[in-house]
Amino acid sequence: MKLKSIFSNSFGILFSRVTGLARDVTMASALGASVWTDIFFVAFKLPNLFRRIFAEGAFTQAFMPSFIASKQKGVFATAIFLRFMLILVAMSLLVTFFPELLTRAIAWDWSSELIKQTAPLTAINFWYLDLVFIVTFLATLLQYKEHFATSAMSTALLNLSMIAALFLYMKEEPKTIIIALSFSVLIGGVLQVMAHLIAIKSFNLHRILIGGWKYRNKENKQKDLKSEESQFNKLFFPSVWGNSMPQISSFIDTILASFLISGSISYLFYANRIFQLPLAIIAIAASIALFPAISKAIKHGNEALAYQHLNRVFWILLSLLGFATLMGMILAEPIVWLLFERGAYTPEMTANTANVLAMYMLGLVPYGLAKLFALFLYANKEHNKAAKIATITLVINIMVSFIFMKLMGAPGLALAGSIGGFIFFTLTVRGVGVDKFMHLLKSKKLFYVIGGLVMAGFSLYFINELLMGWIR
Repeated sequence: MKLKSIFSNSFGILFSRVTGLARDVTMASALGASVWTDIFFVAFKLPNLFRRIFAEGAFTQAFMPSFIASKQKGVFATAIFLRFMLILVAMSLLVTFFPELLTRAIAWDWSSELIKQTAPLTAINFWYLDLVFIVTFLATLLQYKEHFATSAMSTALLNLSMIAALFLYMKEEPKTIIIALSFSVLIGGVLQVMAHLIAIKSFNLHRILIGGWKYRNKENKQKDLKSEESQFNKLFFPSVWGNSMPQISSFIDTILASFLISGSISYLFYANRIFQLPLAIIAIAASIALFPAISKAIKHGNEALAYQHLNRVFWILLSLLGFATLMGMILAEPIVWLLFERGAYTPEMTANTANVLAMYMLGLVPYGLAKLFALFLYANKEHNKAAKIATITLVINIMVSFIFMKLMGAPGLALAGSIGGFIFFTLTVRGVGVDKFMHLLKSKKLFYVIGGLVMAGFSLYFINELLMGWIR
């Protein structure tokens, strides 16, 4: 594992997230935090949920160990791809014919009129899930070759497609804008698939897929394939569940926020978008780049090398995530003001979103470090343990969400998510081994990191005072 891989992956994700923020800024200007943004976010919620689950490693962490161990890589990859595509196409057709059922499941407390307005957009957006899987599958093959840039940057194509739709229809009625946004999601997905196909061709990985399709029905191949598929099946569903806890928690927050005042769903969305930026470019980028190297080291019985990789990355993550946490909490209102307060987005909306953002940022360090330590569970094929940790965390998170939602509204939901992050981190470290974590903390680097963060905190406080005096 090279640090170059992490930084190239981080740069690609940063570019995608910056275009994502540009998209959200444009959307906030066009629609504000209104019932129309709530409608679109609900319609886009489920495919976006699965996009984030897949993109952040759920499929890869089940597929990669099985693919590395496979004797017939092409046959195995093709069989898995065909199985998933058949299931996803069938699900998409079902949602197309019965979109109101899914929409009502997402927004329980909405009126029949709102459900009726949202349902057609839910059907359109759901087809993006099929495209997301194709992208994720191709991205995993590229990661096997330790190529990360294409996958990291490809989300920018989705964002650019949506930005184009917003600019083209900015002056139209809100209903027209969100319909255009929904179709732009599909266009962006097609562009992502095309970008990955070009990269697959450049690495000659298409030969694996062609070979897998050609020999998939050979009797001697089928015998090995059944064993490999059985191993993949044991890993996949626990992997999805283990990786999806933060996304499912956010999904539940959307449902709970539908019971709060109008605009609450949008406050959570905009704040979470900012929170996801440092999480993605620091923690997720590092874990994606690190996973192939750790998996190969453990497969060859070299656990010392795997932990050497961890030690190199841990201090970088702790420093960067710690600084990002301080910045996001102390400068919450100036950040939201700079990004969103224009057009239909009012100062009141800025203040509400900033309160939510500050609560989200409390969970940045634990979520980021949990991502790092969880790699060892997946590389060791302890997917069931990871799923158990996710289940305990989610149950506690939901209970806490109900309590803080009643006390604080939308910021309470964000705070509950951060508490869930601390629980997630604690259980993950216990699963991997507390002794390994404590060994890391014995380094003198800890004192330098803490000292640097304390000085950064004081500096950011004075910067915030100056900015708030200027803004208001």
